[in-house]
Amino acid sequence: MAVVISFLRGINVGGHRKIKMAELRGLYRSLGLRDTRTILQSGNAVFRTDMTDLGLLQAKIEAGIRDQFGFDVRVMLRAAADFRSIIDRHPFTDAQESERNKMVVVFLSDCPRHDDVDKLRASNPGREFIHADGSELFVFYTDGQARSKLDNKRIERALGLGSTARNWNTCQRLLKLLDEYEA
Repeated sequence: MAVVISFLRGINVGGHRKIKMAELRGLYRSLGLRDTRTILQSGNAVFRTDMTDLGLLQAKIEAGIRDQFGFDVRVMLRAAADFRSIIDRHPFTDAQESERNKMVVVFLSDCPRHDDVDKLRASNPGREFIHADGSELFVFYTDGQARSKLDNKRIERALGLGSTARNWNTCQRLLKLLDEYEA
């Protein structure tokens, strides 16, 4: 049985598209997903599943959210081993790691085209470090994320892909949870 992480895009932000985590766990249970645990209120969930086709599982979860909550939510899935690999191969420098609150992983719906990533960097008005690797972007928000113009909408427009971002501390909490699943 595989352990998978789901990241929901844009829920519980500014009082819009509200999903209580207990209700999300209930939905996942109704979809046949097991041992679901959530972290924070932003739609981070770790669960066990027998499904091996993550594309099919993503569609199933998105349809379930639409049916139960009445709105569309983009879902990004990563298998536990893939998530660990993502974290292990981060490109952040030691100096950047000393400012973990500025480190972000952007999970994309697919691998971006190299030209599109170059255009994103060229059109970005800020000083962010942007590194693409597989279906993720690693972003260091040099001046802080709150001041930045590099948000999910800008990323999605430039790359033509769905995206959702998680800060490094959240990623570390998810790693800890994965350790608990595997213990």
